[in-house]
Amino acid sequence: MQHKVLILDFGSQFTQLIARRVRELNIYSEIHPYNSKKFNISDYKAVILSGSPHSVRSKEAPHPDLSEIKGKLPLLGVCYGAQYLAHFYDGEVGQSNTREYGRAHLTYLNHEETLFEGINEGSQVWMSHSDTILSLPSNYKMIASTEDVANAAYKIEGEDTYAIQFHPEVYHTTDGSKLLENFLVKIAGLNQDWTPDSFVDTTVAALKEKVGNDKVILGLSGGVDSTVAAVLLDKAIGKNLHCVFVNNGLLRKNEFESVLKQYEGMGLNVKGVDAANRFLEELKGESDPEGKRKIIGRVFIEVFDDESHKIENVKWLAQGTIYPDVIESVSVTGGPSATIKSHHNVGGLPDFMKLKIVEPLRMIFKDEVRRVGKSMGIDAELLGRHPFPGPGLGIRILGDITAEKVRMLQEVDAIFVDGLKKWNLYNNVWQAGAMLLPVNSVGVMGDERTYEKCVALRAVESVDGMTADWVDLPYKFLQETSNKIINNVKGVNRVVYDISSKPPATIEWE
Repeated sequence: MQHKVLILDFGSQFTQLIARRVRELNIYSEIHPYNSKKFNISDYKAVILSGSPHSVRSKEAPHPDLSEIKGKLPLLGVCYGAQYLAHFYDGEVGQSNTREYGRAHLTYLNHEETLFEGINEGSQVWMSHSDTILSLPSNYKMIASTEDVANAAYKIEGEDTYAIQFHPEVYHTTDGSKLLENFLVKIAGLNQDWTPDSFVDTTVAALKEKVGNDKVILGLSGGVDSTVAAVLLDKAIGKNLHCVFVNNGLLRKNEFESVLKQYEGMGLNVKGVDAANRFLEELKGESDPEGKRKIIGRVFIEVFDDESHKIENVKWLAQGTIYPDVIESVSVTGGPSATIKSHHNVGGLPDFMKLKIVEPLRMIFKDEVRRVGKSMGIDAELLGRHPFPGPGLGIRILGDITAEKVRMLQEVDAIFVDGLKKWNLYNNVWQAGAMLLPVNSVGVMGDERTYEKCVALRAVESVDGMTADWVDLPYKFLQETSNKIINNVKGVNRVVYDISSKPPATIEWE
């Protein structure tokens, strides 16, 4: 963790991909808003400036403080970062006369530059900007061009500062990973030693130092994140970890019992708490998505507060928060990021709860969580379990929540997920679930008119949930599943399949 990369975020939709590409090189990276004060620059060996939806020529242009970075640490500017380093250091950036979006090819490369070792002319890159660099400052050297972009890359003489107008982090830039490796390993000298095993070692050591002999209470969900967090904490503090699995009444069919059974034999101290009635009572009449999330999060915390008082001297609440949760929930005042949706396990604790928070997985992505779990010997079937939202079926029932709607959706969900397993499709899907829609539609059953609920099935493929695409499930599977749902779930007479990608849609409907 001594060899870390800082990514300064200017609000680009691709910033998270930069972090992922860097980590795929076994180099640890962190994202911070460009104006954040929550990091110490001495902790990093290299810095990357992200792209941005803003123009450097606008009054709203983000202005980072680079006084402790530029010329002192290896620096790579990407897109907006490249334009910023040119425009505000005596170069010129103006509106492009040609369309600079999509695929392009490098027509010129300075092969003497380490940044382009192993990369040749003709290599495909991905452009996404409306401004272009018209002229470079006097001590800047152009080192790559495309047919339409003269200053596609440059280096500042006398510094380990490089900039590229294209996006190396996206799949369409064919040598993007090679370019990042050249910058981070050959230019910045970082070690490629950030692996699942090293993460376990450093995290366990950090947990021991942070928690000491204190007792910790952790909320298990049966999913990958909370389970991996529990095993890490168990390695660090052993018997001082107290795990609680709460039935919020919004779980999948028979999940409360099956999850408790799943943890038998893992050596974890697990207690089941059935709070279904409490959650459903609090949710009564609430139909706003954010309102439901906040109620579920509040009651979740209240239940844990009750349980924590039953454990003598417990001081910490552990959560399975992962990096996408943090990224989607945080919006810095005056910063570039927008809050997509709130997450029930992000944002701290209310004043009445006197527990401190510990989040072992806060800075890693979902696929990294699975690799960490595998390195610790956690069962492959558990690690392969689809993600399930913390608010559970509460955000898959659009509109208000009732016990009957929960029962209905549980039956639909069970038919869908069991069918995926039966057809050997489950492992080809990253996440699947059903949504109960707040509309009735006319149907015909046995020559009689029905006016019942419509459900939407959703199955997506993804790596970490930041982006996702719908899965092209076989028509025969969808036909069989639809028939089975309508014939077996009272109150449902119509089934539709969601073919929206993320973006623009989210994976969950609420």
